[in-house]
Amino acid sequence: MTTRFPNRYTALALSMACALLLPLAAHAQSDAREQQLEQRVAQLEQQLNELKAMIQAQKTAPAQTAPAAAASAQNVAAAPASAMPTFTSAPGVSVALHGFISATAFDQSKSFVYGNGQNAEYPVAGSNGSLSGVDVRNTRFWLDFSGAKFAGDWVGGGRIEMDFFGGYNGTGAYAQQQPIPRLRQAYMDLSNPDTGSTIRIGQQWDLMFPLDDVSTSLSHIAFPLGFGTGMIGWRFPGVVWMQDLNHGSSGPKWRLDLGAFEGSWNGPDGAVNNTNYLTAGNVGFRPQLEARLHVQDQDWLAYVVAHYSEIDLRGVGGTAATPVQSTVKSVGYEVSGQWKPGPWVFKGLVYTGKGLGEIFGDMSQFGDIKDTGGYVQAGYNFTQHWSANAFYSMSKPNTDDVIRWMGNGATGLLRNRQSALSLQYAAGAYELGVEWIYDKLDTTSNGVDRKTTSGNQLSVSALYHF
Repeated sequence: MTTRFPNRYTALALSMACALLLPLAAHAQSDAREQQLEQRVAQLEQQLNELKAMIQAQKTAPAQTAPAAAASAQNVAAAPASAMPTFTSAPGVSVALHGFISATAFDQSKSFVYGNGQNAEYPVAGSNGSLSGVDVRNTRFWLDFSGAKFAGDWVGGGRIEMDFFGGYNGTGAYAQQQPIPRLRQAYMDLSNPDTGSTIRIGQQWDLMFPLDDVSTSLSHIAFPLGFGTGMIGWRFPGVVWMQDLNHGSSGPKWRLDLGAFEGSWNGPDGAVNNTNYLTAGNVGFRPQLEARLHVQDQDWLAYVVAHYSEIDLRGVGGTAATPVQSTVKSVGYEVSGQWKPGPWVFKGLVYTGKGLGEIFGDMSQFGDIKDTGGYVQAGYNFTQHWSANAFYSMSKPNTDDVIRWMGNGATGLLRNRQSALSLQYAAGAYELGVEWIYDKLDTTSNGVDRKTTSGNQLSVSALYHF
């Protein structure tokens, strides 16, 4: 009996201890489960917050991108003036790359000035023989810079623009397929949005060129229809001040432009010295001075321009042989306008002056030659995609002046008339068109005889904007 009781008590004690420890173990397991549940709840709350954030972002994203899309559509319609930036350069400066790819298949009945294909304007006097080909030199690209800071309220920007009318890469069998790039414009802008003032410095179009009123064509872009034979102007290094006259007001927008450009002339020291700035237009730094008053509303625009420069034909050293007279004063006046009533588009300009060879007047003849010319164009949009255009231009240098300056800058071109018809199709970034040009040129070779040369060009063009 004495050996059995201790075992009995021991078993009883162990049973009581287990009974007492069971609630503690259960409580410990309960605490562990509670911690796991709390961690799971916290994890679910975090996932829920992340999901809410994603939903909120999706809701606000369209509201943020819609203005950008609308601005992009507007910029495409207004290109290249207000292009959306595609990358950046210096801090705060945005850069936009834009341009177009152009291809024209053409057939001509004569050789043309200023070349064949996309820069043909009027036939070479007395030329014979037809030719055809495909021209892509209108292809152009440009970089627009914006966002640069200047002093005070002034901000900066600029443009670099190039096409492929710089000639051909050599004269070999494969040169025609390798056109050389040509710098068209390279300028910087300083603008004050509070006052509506802009100062443009660098190579740019002079004010006589109708940049806002260029004739419509898919084949003739760099050399527009009527260029040098009814439409004048050229690009020069210079400075232009553009001032809004009723800045911030409603109604038609008035602007005054004042420009001074590098002097230019053909000679007198020959083509080699022209390359080294030894032209009569640069003697004693005689710039071309121009002023333009421009007004524009929603469906119309108009402007008037005046041009003046003085050319010293004695040359830089004052020793060049003086042809006809020692000084030529280049004076020109121009009126231009555009009107868009409904589906119609009407464009046109007239100019008159003398000594305008430096800006493609006088049919690119140089001398104290009076000249009168202009162009008109009517376009009609049948649908959103289809349109047609009819064009006519004329240039009439004074016959006596041309004869007097023959051999000293004049080449005997007396009068030119250019007509053109086109049909175009546009869809998105693409444009397709067919165009026919007919030109009639009157010339003289000795001041006595008269000859008329006519020529045709039929072309099919395609254009892609980017």
